[in-house]
Amino acid sequence: MPRLKLTVLQIGVGLMFLLLWHVLTVYPITGTAKQVQFFFSTPLDVLKRCWTLFASGEIWRHLWITLVETILAFLIGAGGGIVFGFLFARKELLAAVFDPYIKAANALPRVVLAPIFALWFGLGIWSKVALGFTLVFFIVFFNVYQGVREVSPVVLANARMLGMNERQLLRHVYWPSALTWVFSSLHTSVGFALVGAVVGEYLGSSAGLGYKIHEAESVFDVTGVFAGMLILSIFVILIDMLVTMIENRFLVWRPQTSLAARN
Repeated sequence: MPRLKLTVLQIGVGLMFLLLWHVLTVYPITGTAKQVQFFFSTPLDVLKRCWTLFASGEIWRHLWITLVETILAFLIGAGGGIVFGFLFARKELLAAVFDPYIKAANALPRVVLAPIFALWFGLGIWSKVALGFTLVFFIVFFNVYQGVREVSPVVLANARMLGMNERQLLRHVYWPSALTWVFSSLHTSVGFALVGAVVGEYLGSSAGLGYKIHEAESVFDVTGVFAGMLILSIFVILIDMLVTMIENRFLVWRPQTSLAARN
C-alpha cells in the first residue's frame, strides 16, 4: 500500500472518530447535550483548550518537565535492559540464579511502587524517572535476552570456525541479532516511559502533564482531562516517529517487509 494512501486512511479513521464523538455529544441518544458534555466534553472544546494551553504558554513548562522525565527513564531503562540482557543471555548460570528474582520484580505492580519512590526520591523528577525505569527496563531486558538467545547455532559455529573471538562475536553476530529485538522493544518502551512519568506526576507532583491532568480532574474539568490526554498521545507519536527514524538508520541492512516493499 502506498505510504500516502496509508496516511490518508489513518487520518480518515481519526476524523471519523472525532465526527462520531461530536455527533454523540451534541445530539445525544439519552439525556441532554449538557449532561453528556459534562462527562465527555466535545472534540471542539478539547481542541480549543489545547490551543489555549499552547497559545498562553502555560503548557510548555509542564511539557518540558514530562519530556525530561520520559527521556531519562527511557535512556536509563533501555541502557540497563540492553546491558543486563546481553550479560544474562551470555552467562547461563547467572541467568538461572537470578531468574526467579527477575520474574518476581517484573510482577510487582508499578502503581504500588510509585509512593515508595516518592518517599525515597522525593516529589522531584527522580521518583518519576525511577517509576518509568521499572517499566522500560524489563521490556528491553527480555527482548534483548531473547534476541541474543535466538542466534543460530550454525552461524555461531561458522563464526568460530573463522576464528572470531568473543568480542568479535558480540559485535558481528550477537549485536546484529539482538538489534531488531532492541528496536522492537524501544517502540513499546517509549510509551511506557511516558506512562511512568505521567503516573508519578499524577500521584504526587507540582508540575508536568500528569499534574495538569490531575488538576483538571480534581475540579471535574473533563475538557482539561481530555486535552491533556490528547497532548500526551501526540507526544508519544512524535517520540515514536523519532525512534523509527533512528531504527531505519541503524537497520538499513534489514530486509523490507512485504508492506514496505510495495510502498
